[in-house]
Amino acid sequence: MKSDLFASENLAQAATAPGMTLQNSKSVKYTVDGEMLARQGSMIAFRGDLRFERKGQGIGGLLKRAVTGEGLALMSVRGKGEAWFAHEAGKCFIIDFEPGDALTVNGRNVLCFDPTLSYEIKVVKGAGMTGGGLFNSVFTGTGKLAVVCDGSPLVIPVTPQAPVYVDTDAVVGWSAQLETGLHRSQSVGSMIRGGSGEAVQLMLRGEGFVIVRPSEVTEPTASN
Repeated sequence: MKSDLFASENLAQAATAPGMTLQNSKSVKYTVDGEMLARQGSMIAFRGDLRFERKGQGIGGLLKRAVTGEGLALMSVRGKGEAWFAHEAGKCFIIDFEPGDALTVNGRNVLCFDPTLSYEIKVVKGAGMTGGGLFNSVFTGTGKLAVVCDGSPLVIPVTPQAPVYVDTDAVVGWSAQLETGLHRSQSVGSMIRGGSGEAVQLMLRGEGFVIVRPSEVTEPTASN
């Protein structure tokens, strides 16, 4: 049987070492030898002796709320084998944490990560007035985190002299040391009259960077 489908770049290769690698731009391969953590529902294939268990729904086991207010539960993957992860054909990126690194990540962009990383659910300071609050996860420690993004992300440097304002529906993550707040770009009067639909942004100030995706969250349309 012959087809471009069977090109070498599409074939799953044998694992050479435990841990996380990019299978291609839209999926992550994790060679498990012990345990790893992933977003529930993100596993697309596996082989070997692996067990998938939902994490508890308490604060310790739940990326409690994405910027949109959606929850994102985790699962642990234990055993020995290989698993592949993806989400809606989004582009995947692997972030390698070194000692002292800290990154705030929107829950909806988390795909999977090493158990050596720690994460803590935090309310975004200055953003408690929107939708019950903005809840993101702060990752620290050493290890790898895979994130998924709709399209090619934009990484914008943030400096004390030039704060950056981002749409809360488009933000993926930012340097954890940045100061956050809300910025209102429309007057109350224009909001009452209709406005642009982008009245409030997340403000980021300090020294670091912010990651933005080239699309916004859209509400699902009802089907008949």
